[in-house]
Parts: sequence; C-alpha cells; structure tokens
Amino acid sequence: MRWDDIYLRACASWLPPAMPAAEAVERGLVEAEAVRRAQVTGVTVAEEAPPDMAVAAAAEALVRSGCEPDEIALVLHACSYHQGHDMWAPASYVQHEAVGTRCPAIELRQTSNGGMASLELAAAHLTATGGRAALLTTADRFCAPGVDRWRSDPGTVFADGATAAVLARDSGFARLRSLVSVGEPGLERMHRGDDPFGPAPLSARTPISIDETTRAFLRSPAGQRSVVLMAERHTESVRRALDEAGAALADVDWFVLPHFGRRRLDVNYFRRFGIDPDRSLWSWSRGVGHLGAGDQFAGVAHLVESGRARPGQLVALLGVGGGFTWSAAVLEIVEAPQWRPQEHHRSSSGSVARERKVDRAQRTELEG
Repeated sequence: MRWDDIYLRACASWLPPAMPAAEAVERGLVEAEAVRRAQVTGVTVAEEAPPDMAVAAAAEALVRSGCEPDEIALVLHACSYHQGHDMWAPASYVQHEAVGTRCPAIELRQTSNGGMASLELAAAHLTATGGRAALLTTADRFCAPGVDRWRSDPGTVFADGATAAVLARDSGFARLRSLVSVGEPGLERMHRGDDPFGPAPLSARTPISIDETTRAFLRSPAGQRSVVLMAERHTESVRRALDEAGAALADVDWFVLPHFGRRRLDVNYFRRFGIDPDRSLWSWSRGVGHLGAGDQFAGVAHLVESGRARPGQLVALLGVGGGFTWSAAVLEIVEAPQWRPQEHHRSSSGSVARERKVDRAQRTELEG
C-alpha cells in the first residue's frame, strides 16, 4: 500500500553484549563447521527479561522521537518466544512502564515477521483513526530449555535483545513510501511437521527443533512444492513494494534484511535479487544474530547511528516469518538525526525498565 503522510520518527535497540562465536565453539555450544557455514562472528546473549528490554528500547525511541506519552495512540509489541509469564499481556507491561497512558496495547505473534507486521498495522491504524503516533516494540530472549540458540534452526543463530520504533503522521526522519505483505498459509506446516497438537508448551520436544519439523514437511507433497512457492511469494512482496514506491532495485541504497546466516542470505536475498552484500548490514548483523521480530528496526537504528543513512536515500526493509508471510517496505530518508549508539549495561530483572524511565524523565527535564 502507498502511504501519503506516515513517517518513522525514531528507532532504537537494546542489545546485550555479544558472545563471540569462537567462545561458543570452545564451550561446546556449537560445532565449528556450523559457524563456518553461517559465517557469524557472535550473538547477543541477555540475562534480562524480554519485556524489560523492550521498555528500555521504547524509552530511548520515545526520547529520540520527541513525542509525549499522550501522543501515542497505539502500542504494539511483537515477539516470538516466552516473555516471562504465562497467559499474560507483555504489551500492556511495555505500555505501563514506557508510556503510562491508556491507549490500546496489543501483542503480535507473527514470528520473525512481527516487527514488519506491526509497522503495517500501525500505519493503517494511524491512517484510519487520525492518531498522532504509535509505539512499536519487539523483544525476545532465546534461552534454554526451550531454545538452543545455535542449533534449533540450523543456518540461523537466535539473538537476545529488543527494538523499538515510533511511527507518526506528518513528520519524521524517514517517510514510508510503500509497504506490502504477502501470505502463503499452505506452508504453515513447516514449523509444525508431523507433531501432534500438544497440551502445553514444549510438549513435542525440548529444545525446539525447526530443523526436524522442516524436514518432516519437506517429505510431504506440499513440502516438495514449497521452495517454488516461497520464492514466488517473496519475489511478489518485493516487486509490489518497489512498484508502489515508484522505485527499482537499483534505486535502493540500503537493504535491511533478516539477520540470517550467510548461506540463507545468499540464496534468499543476495543472489535472488542481485543485492550486493555491501548494500546490506551483513558486516554488522553477523555479530548480532537473529533478533526474532526485531531485525528491521535494529537495522534502521544502526544505519542512523552509524551515519550511513543520508537524506534522499531509499532503504528497503525485507522480512519473512513462519506461517508464512513476507513483508517489504520502502523508506525514504528525509533527514539525518544525530543519534548516538546507546551504552548497555547488565542489570537485574526489572531495573532496566526503572533506569530507562528515570533516564527519560531526566532528559525531558534537561531538554525542557
């Protein structure tokens, strides 16, 4: 869809320290051959609870945006894995700690495409309601016993961390020129395989093995057609987004891609679309890992913080999530805000949220 007055006002990420891949090999957490194939150099590993990391990222994004809490008309929190409590609403926690108002707060479970889905839903919400701004957050901690970050999905290393974005009407550093999502529900079995429905989490196996369910699916008639279907839907999302933005692949200055290992990026992005890896953030993302729903927001924040995002440039955000859905968006950088990278420190559960709230209040007082 083409958007006339929707802008990205701010982005931020909260990433814990990274464990070097060489250390993971030395500790027996992953095989050296797997690291060589993926060409990753490290992965961020957290002790904090995901919602607290999301609050920290949200506080930074709100400061960067200049938005007041009462301007936030919607809060969306996207995640893929356990958020710390059962049958609980993490989006409301993020709203309470970071914003404090009573606008709608909704959790999204669209696996790795959750951040992109929240971008589309928020843009539609602001357009339909006339709301001023929306706060979007993502957060996950992919830890044992449920996830083996190095082995649960060969070719992808799961990273801990959180991201946030403020989407607004009328003004921002990047204008949303287009956003397209394409679904293919016939592929949902890829992450289900032959496993029966279970009565509780982790009923089939512990840790989760996307490799096992994928192999089971690929043995089926539908699975044998999946590679062609995935390529078609993926290409469709990118083509439509570029058409609606009035741009071509050659016009895009930066591609913000999922933080996959190098082989997956080569097959699904670099070779498929003829993308030069130097026009992506591969050199940075290989030391971070896959942030679940947050790769795109983290990537945009990194582009701005590193000074690479310049007025007039086009940035393509590409995402994919199980189910399957593919999303593609085109941003036009209209100004280059002066954001410095955050310094992150480990802290006990809950203190991240409190520290960031205090920090935001202090900054607001100084700026006022």
